[in-house]
Amino acid sequence: MAQGSGSATRGLALGGLLAAFLLLGVADAATHRVDWSFNADNWSKGKSFRAGDVLEFNYDPSVHNVVAVDAGGYYGCQSSGTPYSSGSDRITLGPGTNYFICSLSGHCGMGMKMTVNAS
Repeated sequence: MAQGSGSATRGLALGGLLAAFLLLGVADAATHRVDWSFNADNWSKGKSFRAGDVLEFNYDPSVHNVVAVDAGGYYGCQSSGTPYSSGSDRITLGPGTNYFICSLSGHCGMGMKMTVNAS
């Protein structure tokens, strides 16, 4: 029995180390507050982002929304995803270029769109 409990103890210790490393990765993620408005694309300029960082979009939900789209949706101002509409939406960045638009009539075409590059 002593051998079994020693193996279990080592397994728990290794599991604990793995959990600690995973939590450290999550703890490194940053939250960035986005003032979601027209000409929003300027907001990300000069800032550094990493995959796993969270963007918190703040806006008046009675007049705007946020939609995560692909490149075609961004350049064509076409909504291709589910809109967020709480006025304080939290979206986790994936690696590479992340695209966002406001899908309400004409808003994207007037500059309410944004790209964010995450390393």
